[in-house]
Amino acid sequence: ATAYYYHYNASSSSPPTSHRTRSSYQITKCEGKKVEPSPIDNNGAKIEEPKAEVEFYHGSIFPKKVIREPKVPYPLWDENWDGLKPKNATREEKRELRRNGVTRHIILVRHGQYVEAKDADMRVLTPLGREQADKTGKRLADMLQGVDEKFGPCKIKVVRVSNMIRAKETADIIAKHLPGVERTEPDPDLNEGRPAINIPGSTSQRVIDALELEGPRIERAYQRYFKRCVPDQKDEQRAVNESDTYNANTNNESSLQKDIARENPAEADSNSRKSDSLHEFEIIVCHGNVIRYFFCRALQLPPEAWLRLCTFNCSLSYFTIRPTGSVSCRMLGDIGHLGYSHSTFSMHHGFNW
Repeated sequence: ATAYYYHYNASSSSPPTSHRTRSSYQITKCEGKKVEPSPIDNNGAKIEEPKAEVEFYHGSIFPKKVIREPKVPYPLWDENWDGLKPKNATREEKRELRRNGVTRHIILVRHGQYVEAKDADMRVLTPLGREQADKTGKRLADMLQGVDEKFGPCKIKVVRVSNMIRAKETADIIAKHLPGVERTEPDPDLNEGRPAINIPGSTSQRVIDALELEGPRIERAYQRYFKRCVPDQKDEQRAVNESDTYNANTNNESSLQKDIARENPAEADSNSRKSDSLHEFEIIVCHGNVIRYFFCRALQLPPEAWLRLCTFNCSLSYFTIRPTGSVSCRMLGDIGHLGYSHSTFSMHHGFNW
């Protein structure tokens, strides 16, 4: 059995209105427990159970528990957002990190248009969706292969994908244009879902249930893939725990500099080759809600704003993460490679919707 208890916070500055439904005030959910009948007094009157208070976020209809509070107040930047900020680094070590550290380039691709069927096994790419994926593969190949000395080739590290059919089909088509690039096993944490409460929006029980089920999974994917590249980051868990990497050694050459030299050996015959070794690209084929959430989280914007963004099918969203931890977005929902005839948002064509 499942029991829900509701209580309106009378101290809230915003009184209930017609759009504040009973489900907006849900605070306790007891699953798998037998719900006993309410006790009665000697006169047969029902004895009301005590109800806990709901704390609303700034007097809104949104329970505070569903709002993500930043570690550092907006609009300040959390320099240790990924837990990999160097500890006790000297100014010279920070300068070396900016100059010789590896910049990560993450290109998020939304899947192509698909059949929106009730049966998950039938949610395959439409013929148009397959054309979108093919055009996207060609664009990525052009970007990553380079065109001249100024716009040289890029080092693609890996192609990742969610575990949903429409994303895997899109990745398969894109990969045909990127021969020799490593592909990982599909990651279910990248699957589509509700990543956060959306403001403006509602707090119905259906929304809260979906958030509790899917939000932590999508956040886990974000933390897995969005992080700065640190020296000797072959073992990701070790990288999180290494705190002595940045201490200078007795030879006046910091261990940080040694690690950078080891990970990024200088090319004596070509400055451009050396520059290429300081950049790593990876492609992640996933879903619209996931991409919008990643955008907000990566730029340290309120994740509750994710639904205010719009990413079309097979659009590109491109982020850079510097070795110092700074993050920027170079593209968001870019569909310049598709043309208007291939521009869709799910089953919507064009812009008149």
